[in-house]
Amino acid sequence: MPSENAGPDPGEQLFEEFLAETHTAAPTELPELVNRCATAMGIDRIVVYLVDIQQRHLVPLTEGMPSLDVDSTPGGQTYRSLNLRIEESEGRGLTAWLPLIDGAERLGVLGVSAPAIDAVRLRRCRMVAAVLAMAITSKRSYSDSLVRRSRTERMELPAEMLRAFLPPRTIGNADALSTAVLEPAYEVGGDAYDHSLTRTSLHVDIFDSMGHDLAAGLTTAVALAGCRAARRDGGDLLELVDTVDQALARWLPDQYCTGIVTQLDLAGGLFRWCNCGHPSPLLIRGRCVLHGELDRSPQPPMGLRVRFCETLRTIHEAQLEPGDRVLLYTDGVVESRLSDRTEFGLDRFTDSIIRATAAGELAPEALRRLIHSILDASDNRLRDDATLLLVEWRPPHA
Repeated sequence: MPSENAGPDPGEQLFEEFLAETHTAAPTELPELVNRCATAMGIDRIVVYLVDIQQRHLVPLTEGMPSLDVDSTPGGQTYRSLNLRIEESEGRGLTAWLPLIDGAERLGVLGVSAPAIDAVRLRRCRMVAAVLAMAITSKRSYSDSLVRRSRTERMELPAEMLRAFLPPRTIGNADALSTAVLEPAYEVGGDAYDHSLTRTSLHVDIFDSMGHDLAAGLTTAVALAGCRAARRDGGDLLELVDTVDQALARWLPDQYCTGIVTQLDLAGGLFRWCNCGHPSPLLIRGRCVLHGELDRSPQPPMGLRVRFCETLRTIHEAQLEPGDRVLLYTDGVVESRLSDRTEFGLDRFTDSIIRATAAGELAPEALRRLIHSILDASDNRLRDDATLLLVEWRPPHA
């Protein structure tokens, strides 16, 4: 047994120093800090790659290195599957690819190059990845350099404003997961999503405001803020929608917003929602779309009921089964045009959903593939904003 007077374990001391330096380091100093840690661990190099906003490329934080294609490279395979991958390097030694994840959010990958990779080095690299993921998420909120790394085009003003309000792309716990994608990534005007976890519930919302300009973005921002304010004050779904109705009627009387606000009971799988003039959710069970399963009578968009309708909002309920997925989407998805100018349409959309989920991939990856299939079919020219939001109920006891 080690004596009571023995000094600290070298590995433990190394990570104490790494944690302390990561906490105080500027975002631009992270690559250098990581490689000092790599040298101390007997590793040649660690390169941090962050995924771009459209999830097509992995962009290195180290200057002068090439980006990696998500769909065709070993690093991309690790990003898609969240599985460790080890391969022989072009020169000598090995390269290990580790996923960079903050909770359920896929941030990118680590590329680790070393003469040999044993269990100790691998465990320490995983610890580096865990610390880095938290640091990047924290520092990205105030670092233009990290945000710039995730962009390949200029961001339009309405999109810049809306993306400042968006939560992480993916959240989840052992019981449920919510993941979203939004296109056109750099020109979005009125679409947005929101999701939040409590101890007992997953709250998920999707919005689509009238128009495709800054006014539409302001409308959606008010809807997002109204839902969050009411939810954080303990309000139920009807109070969330009523808060948005009242806020839009007061502050933006010429605007309205369609949307769906939802709540999933994590323990029992009861799915509750209020649909405000929006396309009905789709239920995916056993890798099949159950057409019409969640169709309900339409209700007025948010912002219109206060002025034109005295009827009360209705909350709908459906009992999910373990493994079920619920897909929310905006009409820009089905109204996109193919290269021959025909409309993408609901039938082709549901076919794409089936193909995207048939491989049994993780929900965020299935959604990434789905939005890319829609973009590729329309030559990346969407007529309107297209947002997809996928909820998965996966209770561990089942």
